[in-house]
Amino acid sequence: MDATDRRILRALTRNGRISNLELAEEVGLSPSACLRRVTTLERAGVIAGYRAVLNPEAMGAGFVAYVTVGLSQHTKAAQEAFERAISQSPEVRECHNITGAVEYLLRVEAADLAAYKHFHTEVLGTLPQVAAITSYVVMGSPKNERG
Repeated sequence: MDATDRRILRALTRNGRISNLELAEEVGLSPSACLRRVTTLERAGVIAGYRAVLNPEAMGAGFVAYVTVGLSQHTKAAQEAFERAISQSPEVRECHNITGAVEYLLRVEAADLAAYKHFHTEVLGTLPQVAAITSYVVMGSPKNERG
């Protein structure tokens, strides 16, 4: 990967719907050379896919929290059971197995505090694998480059 590939990736990260013609112009390539590079990046797995970035507030989920979860047992079976349960929860937009004092970091989106409280107590809090929950409420996101 060279500097031109990195410019292509930066441009596509900003706007995944940019036309090949516009992209080629932005990075200083002919359209055919630009398309070849994008295709090569896709085939190599550098570009894993394209998707729409949704606005949680416009979808009725204006409350966002990051939640750390500690498990009661440190076994593969406990992790797999927790991950299966979390994969069924639409409020959980991201789930990461992490290192440190707890096992998981979740990004949770809900309509409001009451909806989050319901998820916290009636869903997450009822899982037998969960020993500890800590919530960090997002008050603002001055930088957000998550795709």
